[in-house]
Amino acid sequence: MTEVILPKSGMGIEEGTLQRWLKAVGDRVEAGEPLAEVETAKAIQEVEAPVSGTLREILCAEGETVAVNSAIAVIDDAS
Repeated sequence: MTEVILPKSGMGIEEGTLQRWLKAVGDRVEAGEPLAEVETAKAIQEVEAPVSGTLREILCAEGETVAVNSAIAVIDDAS
């Protein structure tokens, strides 16, 4: 299992608001594929899958504000 972490997008950015999930639990994802859109003070950015696998769990809801470096989802990357 691999956690998907909300990355830091710039200096002074400490949190982001999850705008929209692009994948649903149970979906197959590929490494580098966009999973979600997050709005920060500067822009909307896409959060990409760090590994290929199946999206097993979404840890925050659309509209929820999340701290940078927090887990937002879990991907099952077992072969």
